[in-house]
Amino acid sequence: MKIAFVVEAFPVLSQTFVLNQITGLIDRGHQVDIYAEFKESLEKVHTDVRKYDLLSRTFYHPKVPKALGYRFLKGLWLFLIHFPFAPLLLLRSLNIFKYKKDAASLRLLYATIPFVKRRPAYDVIQCHFGLLGIKGMLLRDIGAMQGKLLTAFHGVDISQNLRLFGVSIYDDLFAQGDRFLPISYHWQQRLIELGCDPQKIVVHRMGIDCQRFAFLPRAIEPGAPVRLISVARLTEKKGIEYGIRAVAAVLRQFPNLEYTIVGDGELRIELAALIQTLGVTQQVKLLGWRNQTEVVELLQRSHILLAPSVTAKDGNQEGIPVALMEAMAMGMPVISTYHTGIPELVEAGISGLLVPERDSEALAAKLHQLVSHPEQWASIAQAARLRVEQLHDIHCLNDQLVQLYQQLQPPSLSPTPLPKLALN
Repeated sequence: MKIAFVVEAFPVLSQTFVLNQITGLIDRGHQVDIYAEFKESLEKVHTDVRKYDLLSRTFYHPKVPKALGYRFLKGLWLFLIHFPFAPLLLLRSLNIFKYKKDAASLRLLYATIPFVKRRPAYDVIQCHFGLLGIKGMLLRDIGAMQGKLLTAFHGVDISQNLRLFGVSIYDDLFAQGDRFLPISYHWQQRLIELGCDPQKIVVHRMGIDCQRFAFLPRAIEPGAPVRLISVARLTEKKGIEYGIRAVAAVLRQFPNLEYTIVGDGELRIELAALIQTLGVTQQVKLLGWRNQTEVVELLQRSHILLAPSVTAKDGNQEGIPVALMEAMAMGMPVISTYHTGIPELVEAGISGLLVPERDSEALAAKLHQLVSHPEQWASIAQAARLRVEQLHDIHCLNDQLVQLYQQLQPPSLSPTPLPKLALN
């Protein structure tokens, strides 16, 4: 099959779930093209990006300037130089009567540019996040590409985006899309509440390659510190502030703790100041981004993972953090929160520990419990590994994804057998 991925940016260090789908489909013999708005820094990328030469498969449309005057001047230039190659396509992208703000803002025109000299027909158009589903819908509608349209919903797209753009933002997508793939039952229910046809919804979880995350029972060497870790973008919904406060509280009784925070984001300066204020600069470190190989190495030497996700003040919510899956697969006890679909992965008290959102005291209590009773780690770790293998193994999930794609394809046309002639 020929498959198009429509994403906001590529490659993105924090979106291994997209990368794992793409490489899995390529391994299964399918052709994959990637359409993105922009690329992040290539200074640190996952090794699979180079191994599969994915940048050669990626098409970027021109950057849309924020300044309206410059946007329209650049848009006019793009229109004029590309018009001889695809006049009808470009004119359709400017149909403000049908596409309203998407056409009037010229965003649809900019998104159309990669299709001016090539009009690909795909079997599947796979969009990650709801707003990219709308983009894929519009590109298909104007004839830039063809294919069955599937949209994966992760969290921010049906939480914060609804506050920003209104609860009817996906109405047209629900009508025109072929399948909708929420990553948890929690988000499946939200799509139904928003008016999506339940018959079009298939829960399809994000996954990891369990073979890359070898199970390693955790133990504390005499005199060695208990090493805690979080792997997350430094944004409000990741709740890292509460992890820092909980660790600072537990340090009063267990001074031999180390807390490493892997990731970066807009809250880095604020979190660094909090670490300074709490007087834990020696024990709590902000490490910045690391690629997947480096993250695995850090997880291997850590004992407990903290993922204290919260609902941000602007309504932004998580899906199910991939870092939780990775840590659980590796035999690491995890502490997280009762947040969206996380309890579908972390069974409280069985495959991990859960606390209410924004409750650093409860988080500290669970952390104190694990540090005080390392004999509990083994049973939690075994249950966690089994849970990830059952729900989030990327190989099983990619097989299921291919089956879903195949179910949407028209039946192959085979010649009708000729009737047998009667022998006289």
